[in-house]
Amino acid sequence: MVERIGAELPSISVQDKVPTGAPTPYEVTTSFASYLKNALHEVNALQKASEKMNQGLAAGQIQDLHQVMIASQKSGIALELTMQLRNKVVEAYQEIMRMQI
Repeated sequence: MVERIGAELPSISVQDKVPTGAPTPYEVTTSFASYLKNALHEVNALQKASEKMNQGLAAGQIQDLHQVMIASQKSGIALELTMQLRNKVVEAYQEIMRMQI
């Protein structure tokens, strides 16, 4: 009776469940690191653009105050977000270090 039930069930192997294109942990880490690096470069570029626009406004080269303020706010928000993410990562790291094994 048990053999008959087993014969009627399709055979399931572990290899069928593992996706063939799944990234390795090293690839995921590398991808995450490159994502962070690109995000930091973008924040840096926003800061530099804002500084350049502020200098242009002070020198009288730029007349549109609205664009200068928008660039300044964009860079400020991006920097604030970066700092908050850093704080959360440090907090998570400290929490992991406090865990007892």
